[in-house]
Amino acid sequence: MGKCSLAVDIGASSGRLIAGRIVNNKLKLDEVYRFENNLIEKDGHFCWDVDALFSEIKKGIHECRNKGLQPTSIGIDTWAVDFVLLGENDERLTDAVAYRDSRTDGMMEEVFEIISKERLYLETGIQFQKFNTIYQLFSIKKSNPEILDKAQSFLMIPDYFNYLLTGQKVNEYTNATSTQLVNAFTKKWDVGLLDQLGINKEMFHDMKAPTSEVGPLKKELADEFGFDMKVLLPATHDTGSAVISVPEVNDTIYISSGTWSLIGVENHFPICVTKALDYNFTNEGGMDYRYRFLKNIMGLWMIQEVKRNYDDKYSFSDFVDLANKATTFQATVNVDDNRFLKPDSMIEQIQKYCSETNQPIPNIPGEVAKCVFDSLAVSYQTAIAQIEEIYEKEFQTINVIGGGCQNEMLNQLIADTTNKEVLAGPVEATAIGNIVAQLIALGELKDINEARRMIKQSFDVKKYMTQKV
Repeated sequence: MGKCSLAVDIGASSGRLIAGRIVNNKLKLDEVYRFENNLIEKDGHFCWDVDALFSEIKKGIHECRNKGLQPTSIGIDTWAVDFVLLGENDERLTDAVAYRDSRTDGMMEEVFEIISKERLYLETGIQFQKFNTIYQLFSIKKSNPEILDKAQSFLMIPDYFNYLLTGQKVNEYTNATSTQLVNAFTKKWDVGLLDQLGINKEMFHDMKAPTSEVGPLKKELADEFGFDMKVLLPATHDTGSAVISVPEVNDTIYISSGTWSLIGVENHFPICVTKALDYNFTNEGGMDYRYRFLKNIMGLWMIQEVKRNYDDKYSFSDFVDLANKATTFQATVNVDDNRFLKPDSMIEQIQKYCSETNQPIPNIPGEVAKCVFDSLAVSYQTAIAQIEEIYEKEFQTINVIGGGCQNEMLNQLIADTTNKEVLAGPVEATAIGNIVAQLIALGELKDINEARRMIKQSFDVKKYMTQKV
């Protein structure tokens, strides 16, 4: 059976298990299993069905045997900020409420009355988003303070799955930084912030960095699967894993393009200056304690929702074709307007925004799609200009990674809008970053620099140049 490392990569709409191994000095990937991830409504909240997701993870591990694969290690990454709380007997005290839920409405402003916005940023360096973990926990403190009093363990979503696999409770560093509760300089939980907010600090665990080992599988799971394997920590924040796969980080701005668009640069220290605060940039933790200085922009979630609004009549490639035909339509929206976070109808909200701003209203699928793609390109251009202002330098190249890099229309729009060279790829960026972190932990790769050299020679990228006359 083929020895491999297994990446479990779960996004906001789907998950997959991908096996990776080194063959002839190149990284070879094999998709093992894929499944859907949908929000459910429970007790008046939008939640992730973590029981169903863990069942799918187990199905994917079982599928390895059918594919002739023998994983020696496994690593899990997901989106950021969301969590569960466990009680004294490790029972779940909370559902895995999703960041798109409305429970955090108004919470950010209430936190600012206790801790100033400036202090929060100077200590944590994290972008202000109303769904950050700090505001989710504060909403629980206001509505159900007894839950926080009972909580013995705070586990983010991948931490929780690692616990189910091993019985070990660990908070992984890169995902923990997204909570806005980790000090950007000490790289530890900011106990002062927790105390000031009255949040139980005892429920947080010591943080471990990517390439650390969580532990072996529980014996009953090893018996069930028919093999044992090490549970290792990649960057469990999916963007943290994705950025590892950017082959060249010097003088390059990356866009991790998926449900969200994460646009930024890799840095070796946090940038917690006033201008970064004003522009709402974040300093999320990365591999080797590097920092992802980036802005979180509403991404292809918008076109995913448009697709759903049209009853999945059109594929994503159909929307690209239709948008290419709507050449004369011109209108853009602010993709970060909160109305686009979880609307009943994305199409209606786009139309409403265009009406309110006295722009043409998109009425047919191609116009709606073109409006989304044009709006994303404009938002990228703005963020890039802000990065260059803060860094006081011009970047020549943009590397688009992740599933969204397959959208050739958007790639060309980015090149035309920014007047920069755009490199598209690798597509499976998050899984690649997850796997190479495991290979580093296993000693098959020396470090992130060797990993990036191998990634560069293993996967093709496509180049786009501006076509503006």
